Amino acid sequence: MRIAIVTFDGFNELDSFIALGMLNRLRGLGWQAEIAGSAPQLTSMNGVGISSQQPLEFANEAEVVLFGSGIKTREVAADAATLARLKLDPARQLIGAQCSGTLLMARLGLLSSLPACTDLITKPWVQEAGVQVVDAPFHAEGNLATAGGCLASQYLASWVMLRLAGEAAAKEALHYVAPVGEKDSYAARLLSVVRPFVTQPQGTTI
Repeated sequence: MRIAIVTFDGFNELDSFIALGMLNRLRGLGWQAEIAGSAPQLTSMNGVGISSQQPLEFANEAEVVLFGSGIKTREVAADAATLARLKLDPARQLIGAQCSGTLLMARLGLLSSLPACTDLITKPWVQEAGVQVVDAPFHAEGNLATAGGCLASQYLASWVMLRLAGEAAAKEALHYVAPVGEKDSYAARLLSVVRPFVTQPQGTTI
């Protein structure tokens, strides 16, 4: 299972790293989440420098694509050359985004008439792109999902795990990362948020 965490310069560390860490807890099942960056070297919104593990185009072949947010996302959304590097297909990929990453999904024409989640700063920009914004932490329809708030990356990761690995594997992975003394309640709460949006049998391929 190839997973692209799409990341741009000025990225929010919580968006990219939380999803990356959570999804790689299923490495034993053959899953591999990697940072697919717009450049070989990226600097986060707080000055953390990283090397991209894959080029941006890796997202085109991955089974799962997740967009994080960042302080330069609006610039990326206006950059036709960068967006042209992404040729995604929701018929064969799970695609999700959080916060300003939702704006990129909108610009790529992925959301169409679907309601979407985002953060309060990005909300008017997403609305300008013709997308209805809902006041919720997570929403998904079919193979497309959006989330709002920096820590909402845990919902995107949970949704992907529930969709493609099933409940038992998702619970095990969430139990591993959850705080001690809260493991069962943490896993149960995350799954309760995303489970209503999982419409096909869990643990199946896309």
